[in-house]
Amino acid sequence: MDGARAIAGERVMTAERIYVVARFEAGPGQVEAVRRVLMGLLDPTRREAGCIRYDLLQSPADPAEFVFDEEWESGAHLDAHLGTPHVAAAVAAVQPLVVRPPDIRRYRRIG
Repeated sequence: MDGARAIAGERVMTAERIYVVARFEAGPGQVEAVRRVLMGLLDPTRREAGCIRYDLLQSPADPAEFVFDEEWESGAHLDAHLGTPHVAAAVAAVQPLVVRPPDIRRYRRIG
């Protein structure tokens, strides 16, 4: 079971996986520029310790909307990711290209 293991018939909680949904909305005329910046995060992030899934989605109904769908082994792994140079560079590059700061939310699985 996710986030738990059995020891002598009891459930013992281990480090809890963290799920992240990060939404970006490109400004007018900035869709391709935002796409390039966000695509640049895929390879280095997928090689990071603790990264289970790191997918970038683009809405077919609104191509200016991008979403990262992420799964991390723990909050500590996610925090380490957020402190990497490639994330800092992407944040700086994408800020002038989006209509508002990204909406980044952490979740835990409940079912």
